[in-house]
Amino acid sequence: MNTEICLKVKSNFVNKLKSGYPLISKEAIINVNDTVKEGSVIKLVDERNRFIGKGYYGKQNKGLGWVQSRKENVSIDQNFFKKKLKEAIKDRESFYKNTETTAFRVFNGEGDGIGGLTIDYFAGYYLLTWYSVGIYHFREYIIQALQELVEFKAIYQKKRFDIAGKYIEEDYFVAGERGQFPIIIKENGVNFAVYLNESAMVGVFLDQRDVRRTIRDSYANGKTVLNTFSYTGAFSVFAALGGATKTTSVDLANRSRGKTIEQFTVNDIDHKTQGIIVEDVFNYFKYAAKKQLKFDVVILDPPSFARSKKFVFSAEKDYTNLLKEAIAITEDNGTIVASTNCSTFGMEKFKGFIETAFNETGQRYKLLEQFSLPADFKTIKEFPEGNYLKVVFIKKMK
Repeated sequence: MNTEICLKVKSNFVNKLKSGYPLISKEAIINVNDTVKEGSVIKLVDERNRFIGKGYYGKQNKGLGWVQSRKENVSIDQNFFKKKLKEAIKDRESFYKNTETTAFRVFNGEGDGIGGLTIDYFAGYYLLTWYSVGIYHFREYIIQALQELVEFKAIYQKKRFDIAGKYIEEDYFVAGERGQFPIIIKENGVNFAVYLNESAMVGVFLDQRDVRRTIRDSYANGKTVLNTFSYTGAFSVFAALGGATKTTSVDLANRSRGKTIEQFTVNDIDHKTQGIIVEDVFNYFKYAAKKQLKFDVVILDPPSFARSKKFVFSAEKDYTNLLKEAIAITEDNGTIVASTNCSTFGMEKFKGFIETAFNETGQRYKLLEQFSLPADFKTIKEFPEGNYLKVVFIKKMK
């Protein structure tokens, strides 16, 4: 099926790739040219033609592809993918047995040995997400392997690579029996309505599971909670179930209102007792400051990059200012839950943003606890960017 393409690695990148770094960057390769086809098996060698690793060619973000093995005689075939999937599924045994949580990640890209692919489980349904044309080239091997390894109601897929700059809208069904959506999954005993058949998102980000539970169990009771960039209101639902006196969810997307109402409804919460506001979060901060509104808990989970009519938000450049806006409307002794999924900086730099924001507003603070990805989102130490999630609970001191 595949002819191997030999790519030469520049000497200053050899050790990094040898020591387990999985992403093949453009800068690392001497003989890059556009004739290499997506999905080609590539053999990496140093300038003296000594073997480094084997992987596939698939353009994704900053990379040209992923190393999948450091054994020269390995074949990237059906058995190869089946072995990787089998290991990953075994790794998640405890998740499969947990009746309180019925949605989790089964396969986490390079953390499980195949960059560019994730597989999520939703109460008997599997969702494969392909991040490049290159990995999609191997879809038959991978889907076949999954079918042989697990029992399933259905398999769905999403393509997160674009053709001519457009996200690919299509029928997402792959195998099994088509689901009746929404399907209701459980997370720590809480219900979520999930859609595997529409747009790029499904309705809940599974990587925030531990954070949501912590808000419910330790921070929400008797508190007013503001959930910004609220998407489908998942944090608000957990806060309400944890005894919050009121939640306010703010998101710019029109669809967020209906989706948030739905998530409250499947948990028997009257959405009319909660605030759901469709507005630019930055405008809402100004409004809240003008009206002197204050909240006991403020949740900040912006996208890494967002564009509204008047504003472009980039986590790396603008998070400090976002925090300053949040500090202004947080009660003394209140809590800010600062979260980012931006992979271009680590936890220490993130804490630096927090320190700067509090210093510039003249407020004292205390770091209470922090989270990164949960156990099912497996990462490898050789690829720190893969552990992208950073969440810090901060107390605004009196």
